[in-house]
Amino acid sequence: MTAPRDDTARQLARGVGRLLTHLGYHSLTEFTLRSGRRADLAGIDRKGRIAIVEIKSSVADFRADQKWPEYMDYCDLFYFAVPLDFPVEILPDKPGLIVADAYSGDIARPAPANSNPLHASRRREVTLRFGRAAAKRLRRWEDPES
Repeated sequence: MTAPRDDTARQLARGVGRLLTHLGYHSLTEFTLRSGRRADLAGIDRKGRIAIVEIKSSVADFRADQKWPEYMDYCDLFYFAVPLDFPVEILPDKPGLIVADAYSGDIARPAPANSNPLHASRRREVTLRFGRAAAKRLRRWEDPES
């Protein structure tokens, strides 16, 4: 079971999901990686590139949660997503940056390509995990008693 998300984070996830769709990615929220970490959003595009987005709904959220470097081993592109009024100067310079609201988002800083490209076996593992998670969610939506 996933932990409840605050309303700001939920709204940001919706806006970022729409942006990812516009960029050609299909995404899942609360995507669990093999490490056990749960990415706020993960997306895969038609070329198999994997993007992970870490939502920071407040300064306190950013300061309390410093696990984001661990996500780099599971993606090609990594972004922080923050609300419009977030003081972006406190974020690290290296990851990409998305500024979003409940309706959309904009890339304020492109994510640099991962300096250590995903090994083929890791890409396969993440892609299979993504597909299985999506199928499981769809099955629960279609038949909540299954």
